Amino acid sequence: MSKKKKTASRTAGTAVRTVGSTIGGVFKVLGTILLIFILSALLFGCIFAYYVKSTITPNINISLDDFSVKQSSSILYEASDGNWQQLIELSGSEKRIWVDYNDIPQYMEQAVISIEDKRFYTHKGVDWYRSVGAFFNMFLGMRNDFGGSTITQQLIKNLTKQDDVTVQRKLLEIFQALELEKKYDKQDIMQWYLNVVYYGEGSYGVQAAAQTYFGKDIQNLDLAECAAIAGITNLPTYYDPFYSLANNKERQEIILHEMYKQGYITKEECDAAIAEELQFVRGEEYTYTQETYTYYEETVIADVIHDLMEEKGINEIAAKQLVYNGGYQIYCCMKPDIQQKVDAIYQNLDALPHSYSNPTGQQLQSGIVIMDPHTGEVVALEGGTGSKTINFGLNRAVDTKRPAGSSFKPVAIYGPATEYGIITPSTLVLDEPDQTLKGTSWFPANSGNAYYGVVTIAEALKRSLNTVSAQILDKLTPRASYDFLTQKLGFTSLIQADCDYAPLSLGQLTNGVTVREMAQAFSAFDNEGVFTYARTYTKVTDSNGNIVLDNAPDTIQAFSANTAHIMSYMLKGAVDGGTGTEARLSNVPVAGKTGTTTDSRDRWFVGYTPYYCAAVWTGYDTPAVMNFSGNPASQIWRSVMASVSEGQEYQEFPQADLGSALNTFNVSYYYDDEDEPEPTATAAPAPVEDTDEEIVDGGSEDPSIAGDEAA
Repeated sequence: MSKKKKTASRTAGTAVRTVGSTIGGVFKVLGTILLIFILSALLFGCIFAYYVKSTITPNINISLDDFSVKQSSSILYEASDGNWQQLIELSGSEKRIWVDYNDIPQYMEQAVISIEDKRFYTHKGVDWYRSVGAFFNMFLGMRNDFGGSTITQQLIKNLTKQDDVTVQRKLLEIFQALELEKKYDKQDIMQWYLNVVYYGEGSYGVQAAAQTYFGKDIQNLDLAECAAIAGITNLPTYYDPFYSLANNKERQEIILHEMYKQGYITKEECDAAIAEELQFVRGEEYTYTQETYTYYEETVIADVIHDLMEEKGINEIAAKQLVYNGGYQIYCCMKPDIQQKVDAIYQNLDALPHSYSNPTGQQLQSGIVIMDPHTGEVVALEGGTGSKTINFGLNRAVDTKRPAGSSFKPVAIYGPATEYGIITPSTLVLDEPDQTLKGTSWFPANSGNAYYGVVTIAEALKRSLNTVSAQILDKLTPRASYDFLTQKLGFTSLIQADCDYAPLSLGQLTNGVTVREMAQAFSAFDNEGVFTYARTYTKVTDSNGNIVLDNAPDTIQAFSANTAHIMSYMLKGAVDGGTGTEARLSNVPVAGKTGTTTDSRDRWFVGYTPYYCAAVWTGYDTPAVMNFSGNPASQIWRSVMASVSEGQEYQEFPQADLGSALNTFNVSYYYDDEDEPEPTATAAPAPVEDTDEEIVDGGSEDPSIAGDEAA
């Protein structure tokens, strides 16, 4: 072979090898990319499967039986003979009239299907063609409108009121629709859809819509009228014929043409319906009358709505629909004889304390909650004074948050410190001004700048000495107090800013607490240290007697039994000869604590007998100085509980093991110096005046008692 041929051959071989190597490299790169894609897809699939299992699957189980809209619900109470009687019947304010599937014209069903979901009869709850298109529109078109919802999906949205525009909500809706169509046939789904969808003018369902727009029942509507109503639900205001006849007519014609194209009607029927002149006549004006609910009834309703939202994973609108229209039987905890005694005082302004000076002219307001401390049952409550004229206005027993003043000390300071062995009733402490605390440079003053030198813890609580509560908190630490309140005593109104010296030791809280929270916290002292969440109902059943909500007592062992007994011993002393003497009763012992906030803007008394625990707040809706002789909260508490306690057998609080005396807080007495933990340091707050109660005329039979604190 010639030299030139050998060179050409070598060059060709090199080129082939180079091309082959390049192709091989390309395939390797493509293979790597494909492998990465496959692994990514598998990883995404695993993540998605886990997400579906953990987040979506627990919420897909929907039963139409849970969303009955045909029956009114009732609140029941237990009468003195042990039988349950109806307290009030609940009914929603919606214009809704249920109509069975067989009474709905076929034209109405066909009109809805033609415009909303033309593959309704063939899909299994989700129209995948529309869903895929909707997702592409969202991601490629950068739109936040998913669209693509079938009638089944729209039904779910209307029942659950889950209408937030998120991928998670859409995925949940898809899985719920697939599950729903496994349980119900198309007729059931169509019947429900046509009964719950909103058609404008306050009308829910086609029967209410037919009466609203044409003044007749749904079965009497013709093709043109059915198409006119079917078009409204897309945009109820825009297509409302009373808003715009032209808009409604445009939508009606679109629907009629779709019905013709999909074979539901003939060309002649379509043309005739389009040519028909519709006579929109407002039906008989819908009037909704409802008696005014009591504060107790409103609280029951609110509690059930809250619990339904958690139990069923639905929003507030859907839960309200169930409460008013689900045919529920709600078994409440109210004792009518006790509630009547509360009403007799709260609804009669002449029976309430009167101010000797009221520059603002506001009516004295108050909230009270009375609990059975052993069961957590709220046996009575009132959320305002005078006649109640509106529904779901301000309920001062459960909604209003106000600083608690010194009534907060037993649950924030004395109770936890006793539980942790920091104090006993006979522990000696130095009451004097300008002391130094370890965790802050702040230090409060006492009411009237009165100081008593070395006193016992029991005496300090009796006199409500600010200096002592601050010193106890310094040993306890604000964090321990705050955690005790939020983790063992059910306080949810507190915020992190309250985890500091002044808020906890003086009760000068950022937002405040509710009367309900105070009643349930003090109830632990009255129940062997067991904290029980306050409950206004015991159970909810459906129309068939099946339990929907089982509201059994929810308890926490907050204190030991002896701590509870010790607190009762000290709080009884505060009532017998301290700041709470206005709350004393003649036939049963009382333990409790008064509270007054800066400038006497809030006055409290929280106390209990061996039978019931009750919290009372008084003040003005717009906070202002309260000028009363004595503590109006204590006076109201006594008036109510004196009536409630009539005929009760006298019994004392359980005997407490009071422990032995300890050294003053100036000497390390509980830990060795080297082992004693340092309190959590906090920024020194600005001096806060806690004007908790200065005793005035009628406040105490013992003139030596200086009264609730003021700094």
